Amino acid sequence: MRDEHIPETTSLKRTLSVPLVTLYGLGTILGAGIYVLIGEVAGKAGMFAPASFLIASVIAGFTAFSYAELSSRYPQSAGEAVYAQEAFSVRWISAAVGWSVVIIGSVSAATIANGFVGYFKIFIDTPDWVAITILVITLGIVAGWGITESIAVASIITVIEILGLLSIIAVAGDSFAELPSRLEEFIPPLDAQAWVAVALGAFLAFYAFVGFEDIVNVAEEVKDPRRNLPIAIILALGISTVLYLLVSLSAVLVLPLDILAGSDSPLAAIYEHKTKLSPKIISVVSIVAVVNGALIQIIMGSRILYGMGKRAMAPRIFSTVNRFTRTPLLATASITAFILVLALWLPLLKLAEISSFITLLVFAFMNLSLLLLKRKNPHPEGVKTYPLAVPIVGFLLCVCFLVIQTVWGFIL
Repeated sequence: MRDEHIPETTSLKRTLSVPLVTLYGLGTILGAGIYVLIGEVAGKAGMFAPASFLIASVIAGFTAFSYAELSSRYPQSAGEAVYAQEAFSVRWISAAVGWSVVIIGSVSAATIANGFVGYFKIFIDTPDWVAITILVITLGIVAGWGITESIAVASIITVIEILGLLSIIAVAGDSFAELPSRLEEFIPPLDAQAWVAVALGAFLAFYAFVGFEDIVNVAEEVKDPRRNLPIAIILALGISTVLYLLVSLSAVLVLPLDILAGSDSPLAAIYEHKTKLSPKIISVVSIVAVVNGALIQIIMGSRILYGMGKRAMAPRIFSTVNRFTRTPLLATASITAFILVLALWLPLLKLAEISSFITLLVFAFMNLSLLLLKRKNPHPEGVKTYPLAVPIVGFLLCVCFLVIQTVWGFIL
């Protein structure tokens, strides 16, 4: 029987395969993370930046498996809002979760747009607001073009991002020979101050893993979503973790910390420092990566608004799908405008901190939702399930991380 809250409209187009969806998730993770925030993480954690990335990946990992099971149980747009509704059966809670995810995606895209400026100025010295405005509006147009077209563009760019990171690792290759003799520099001692620095660095590094959850919000455009969504989520997080560890090690091995932490284009700085060549090639890749992350966040945010509109958790007009593009154009335009306001209003580091904090809250809530759903129905037919420990540990890690950040952030 049809949900009375879901109006009869043109439907989304189910065309996405596992490789495309995995690249979609990777595009957000890589674009929002290592290209923009490696310098900021090093500024907090120093030589322990790789440890911060490793801790952040563990915290993200438990939640990623929770998302994998949730997406298989309920493969629908506005994923988090749907999961909360199924777990708690309270509409205002579901709507609050959905709107929180919209804010996360918008803040993430605004963060990425700010990160774009540092690399773009290597080529053209324009006012920040001009570069940001052109970028965000252009990406909004691409996102409204069509899901197959926009994700195809995002996937091609993601491949370029990966090649860019591999080139940084290759450039730093001979520096890895120093790793055995310098290993102690990267292992935090049993010292409270050092671990506080690692934790604060990990809080920022955690933002670099945000993106795997975006995959669930294109569920209604994925082929065989019960099977393919979990596979894409786990693949995206695993690949990004390996790349982040190798690149963060490259960064602290190659660059002095003061240069790394102070650079607006950290990967370009690594390339230039190591090769003594112009950083323009890696800067082009970095710009492309940053652009891709913002594009995917716009797509994700518009799909959440679309799904919430279908379920009367947002104005129903957001659920309107254009019959030519088969995309929710009004939702896409609204998200684009909100991102532009945020990008012009707040600086990069503040945007990243806000996004990480709200994301941890939502992740804690999603782990709790899965815990409740597993108690109601431990092994639904046709769904890949994971041990009960996964959402329990995921919830506790997210809450502990929030407490550490709040307490120690104020002290420091």
